[in-house]
Amino acid sequence: MSPQFVDWWLSHPSLFGMPFHFWTVFIVILGAFVGSFLNVCIHRMPLEQSVVSPPSHCPHCRYSIPWYLNIPVITWLWLRGRCRSCAAPISPRYLAVEVLTAALFALCWVHFGHNDPGLALALCVLFSLFVVATFIDFEHFIIPDPITLGGAGAGLILSPIAPGLHATFSAGEALKRSALGIAIGFGVVYGVVRLGKLLFGRERIPIAPGTRVVFHEDGILLPDRTIPFGEIFYRKSDTIRMAGRHVELADRCYVEAEIRLNEAALVVGPDTFVPADEPYLAADATELVLPREAMGFGDVKFMATVGAFLGWQATLFTLAAASLLGAAIGLSLIVIGRREWSARLPFGPYLTAGAVLWLFGGSRFWARFIGY
Repeated sequence: MSPQFVDWWLSHPSLFGMPFHFWTVFIVILGAFVGSFLNVCIHRMPLEQSVVSPPSHCPHCRYSIPWYLNIPVITWLWLRGRCRSCAAPISPRYLAVEVLTAALFALCWVHFGHNDPGLALALCVLFSLFVVATFIDFEHFIIPDPITLGGAGAGLILSPIAPGLHATFSAGEALKRSALGIAIGFGVVYGVVRLGKLLFGRERIPIAPGTRVVFHEDGILLPDRTIPFGEIFYRKSDTIRMAGRHVELADRCYVEAEIRLNEAALVVGPDTFVPADEPYLAADATELVLPREAMGFGDVKFMATVGAFLGWQATLFTLAAASLLGAAIGLSLIVIGRREWSARLPFGPYLTAGAVLWLFGGSRFWARFIGY
């Protein structure tokens, strides 16, 4: 945004004849309606469904929701969280997302809108991406490409329009900083993921000679404990590997075979099976290797989005802050006896929290103690 426009904005307490807080109310209402659309994205994107067609409908009875029953916040409260047609419950998440998005839009506008309305509106776009990424990652442990790659593209486009994102008045400089943010955000986190995969990406379970390992519907049964599948599979790429001298399925046996199991396929030696179709698998194991991964590739692409909107310094701060937050919460869960929860913490929400901290104080910390 040009310095001349900023000077004009500061010298005029109203925009288009309306006071500043008239636009605050407008932004809150806009945020609620955007939140309603974000609910559609949160529900449909993990299912790889279109977010525009078909129109909003009840997932239980397929009732097509008319516009007057699709008013954010008000409709959910009026219907008491139930479908008008079949009375099936509507998740409180829908209300929470609409209220949260409206509140975040208001925060962006009130905090940044006085000095740079373009910056405030661009951050509303970024916060919308954060909301979708956080809720999807919590439920599905993924961040879809339309959010990560699309977000990086949006940040690159909006940076010269709202150069205040990168603490400059120059559109060209903002574009350069955005591109550098994408490169460093993606590159640094990709390097961290690859290094972590190399050093810590596998957990080898000691297996005594002659130990029989049984796979049942809930997990892996070892002589001294059971490892639930829920603690292992939370990304599609997660794969259990095991070598066995004697492997038994319900209708066949193998000798000296390698086993690979993930959510999509069971591979025993040269043969591939559908896991749900194999009720029994046991082996005299010689080695058991479980997947272990701190971040997925979606987190890498998500950091490119952060860099596109906020610059390379923000990516480094975000990664450090997210790591500290994740470690603190993980240790707290272990202390209170919820170790199984700590093993299933998605990293995307912590990256979101780190980026928000950057916007509301982290950038000043960087400028004061680290410098540019």
